[in-house]
Amino acid sequence: MTGLPAPAVTILLLLGSNVFMTFAWYGHLRFKAAPLALVVFVSWGIAFFEYVLQVPANRIGHGALTAAQLKTIQEVISLSVFAVFSWLWLGERLGWQHGVGFALICLGAWFVFHDWG
Repeated sequence: MTGLPAPAVTILLLLGSNVFMTFAWYGHLRFKAAPLALVVFVSWGIAFFEYVLQVPANRIGHGALTAAQLKTIQEVISLSVFAVFSWLWLGERLGWQHGVGFALICLGAWFVFHDWG
């Protein structure tokens, strides 16, 4: 990733971190018979790798991006990853209302990134 602009590196790291976190938070839903204590510890183990990517993403991105922009990128990526995850891993159908909701979130992101100066 060397040589890429800081925002690009940040986005790639945030994408990876969100994959780990989505599996940590929701991956166990396919294994409802597993003991809750085991699920919690496995989720913590997976979440460790989320932090290994998330913290450097914010460190690298801050300065090129504001904290509000970093958080906005994180949320858009998080919802994008979750939509794909819920469809592929959990087998849940995405409807038109999900598309409308996501479009409104993207509109909100546009407001955060738009230069009003």
